[in-house]
Amino acid sequence: MAIDLKEPTGLNEPSTRGLPQAPWGGLPQRMSLLHITASAQNGGWLAEAFAADSASRVLLDEAVGVTAGLERLRDRAFDAIVVSHEPGALDAVELLEGLRGGGTEEPLLVLGNDREQDLAAICYEVGADAYLCVPMTTTRTLLWTLARAIERHHLIRENRRLQQADRHRLQQEQNEAGRLLGEQRGLIHDLDNLKRAHAVASRAEPGAEPPREATPDAAGQSLALSDSLQSHYRELLRAQVIMGCGNLSKEMRGLAELLADSGITAQQTMELHVQVLEELIRGLGSRSARHVMARADLLVLEVLLYLTEGYRQRYLENLHLNEQA
Repeated sequence: MAIDLKEPTGLNEPSTRGLPQAPWGGLPQRMSLLHITASAQNGGWLAEAFAADSASRVLLDEAVGVTAGLERLRDRAFDAIVVSHEPGALDAVELLEGLRGGGTEEPLLVLGNDREQDLAAICYEVGADAYLCVPMTTTRTLLWTLARAIERHHLIRENRRLQQADRHRLQQEQNEAGRLLGEQRGLIHDLDNLKRAHAVASRAEPGAEPPREATPDAAGQSLALSDSLQSHYRELLRAQVIMGCGNLSKEMRGLAELLADSGITAQQTMELHVQVLEELIRGLGSRSARHVMARADLLVLEVLLYLTEGYRQRYLENLHLNEQA
């Protein structure tokens, strides 16, 4: 039985049709409720109570018995569910426990004759949003309790949606960071292929000398240098992520000078950058990677610019010395 409790019934009763939505935190203009009770006689009083208060338009659907209530829930959605606790005829605690266990997310309100201090805590433990003692409750209090419960569940759903959207965004950022790192590694690989092709072409020329192999001592020094530079670059990258561009120019210039003095190429610098950045991205876990990637790109660009300028200055100095000789 569906009863629209706020349809105009007389010339002096104003209609709520066409009115704007209530502001956040206020009473909604319209509420669709399911009232589960043990008998039709016990449910009529709630319809009369809502009809006596015009603060909100209530569409009340009364279901007699648990089976009828479950059937109504399968057929349509409600803003809230009101259950009358009638010991010996309808156990609201047992019903709420079953509803929550079955996945019901609508606000649940229990009405009974027991004192709130005797039954409220038990109702909360099985998933109720509120328990009201009927002899001690006014209709307006009931309306506000329902409005607060509906609003709370709306916020819960919105929060869940935002959390899911945030997780999706973070996953997309992680995927994008992985893609960009893959492209940077692909660039380094292309440079390796270009070097090999150039070396093959050089060996094929008449009178060309074969390339000299690196000595074991030089290889050991290169490894030690790589470990030292990796630690240095890691600390610089972390500082760049925190402090931002323009605050570490002196440190970047010093690093570029160290790289140039050690004979480190731009390709090796990119390899160092990608290796350290991958470690940092893995350490982020589920946190955002976009900020780190943006700051890291600025860092490696500035270091490569200083490195290029450092090699240019050394070339010009050597050219000037050769001219003087």
